[in-house]
Amino acid sequence: MLGRVSHFFAYLARMKFIQRWGLMRNTQVENIQEHSLQVSMIAHALAVLKNTRFGGDVNPDRAALLAVFHDAEEVITGDLPTPIKYFTPEVADAIGGVADVARNRLLDMLPSDQRDAYTPLFFAQEDDAEAWACVKAADKLAAYFKCIEEHKAGNAEFGKAEEAIRSQLDRHPDPAVAAFLEEYEAGFRLTLDELN
Repeated sequence: MLGRVSHFFAYLARMKFIQRWGLMRNTQVENIQEHSLQVSMIAHALAVLKNTRFGGDVNPDRAALLAVFHDAEEVITGDLPTPIKYFTPEVADAIGGVADVARNRLLDMLPSDQRDAYTPLFFAQEDDAEAWACVKAADKLAAYFKCIEEHKAGNAEFGKAEEAIRSQLDRHPDPAVAAFLEEYEAGFRLTLDELN
């Protein structure tokens, strides 16, 4: 399809305009582009931990790449607050359907000869199940670290979210999540001077 104009990457570039945590006062605004980078780095680390310490066989590069695109549909849907997303199972299903429509809309912006390469980055494939599990856990960890950073900045608004997310992480079945928290969480609680 030579000569076709595609808006795919122009849409993805707008990830920087979609703010997260819309119902909460933030000391530092976070957008989905920044969030996706952090999730990518953490997903990669979780896959490495899983492989090196817990007998896993996850492709860390694949986990990182899936994380880059994990919220891309939000350039169309926006970032819905968690209480809305999971209000009822019916609402969660409906929102999942809207997200699928948005993902397909983005894919339709690609030239037809490139769509097959991107579809597995937007829709879970069976052979990527373990990599997607790393992305989901990394997404939860990134949210937890955001809560810690807000708390550290004196914003009590994130206190309940921090407790709830930590409780979920403590029950997470993947031992790589516990290992990641054990090794890296403390740094998020320190100032730059303390880190140095």
